[in-house]
Amino acid sequence: MSGAKRIVLFGTESTGKTALAQRLAAHFGEPWAEEFVREFWTIKEGKITAEDLGHIALGQMANEDRAIAAARRVVFFDTDLLTCTLWDDALFPGACPPWLRAEAEERARAVALWLLCDTDVPFEPDPQRSFPAAADRARARELWRAALVSRGLPFVEIRGDWDARTRTAIAAVERVLAGE
Repeated sequence: MSGAKRIVLFGTESTGKTALAQRLAAHFGEPWAEEFVREFWTIKEGKITAEDLGHIALGQMANEDRAIAAARRVVFFDTDLLTCTLWDDALFPGACPPWLRAEAEERARAVALWLLCDTDVPFEPDPQRSFPAAADRARARELWRAALVSRGLPFVEIRGDWDARTRTAIAAVERVLAGE
């Protein structure tokens, strides 16, 4: 596999992860891995069940692996397997496959930096999104943050308007690349 630094856009829904992944990829001239579950949701017409969780994880892994193979210095992930496990637990308690948890932990250790996107931006309605209420978003933000803190993973919090988010993320990625 590539020696490229892996950067994960991390956080609950509607926090600008996709837009930021695209901006970072364009800025650094490097690839990004799309979030597989969005495509899968469309194919399944929104009818996802617990039996689909492994398939979703495999699709996410394939997207990540393709982007890693194309990367030179850095690669950006518009979600990751750790996020898959958090959503699995929220939407299908007890159904997350053990192999998925193990793979998520292994892949998490290979990430150079997590960009934790805050919920301080307006919620954008989308049929694929589940929790628009401010209280639910705040709880989800804390759950995602706790997932990083409890594992001792390196992260930078991304807050503010879209320009501020982009500036903060670019500066954080530049620090990672400078440490090469």
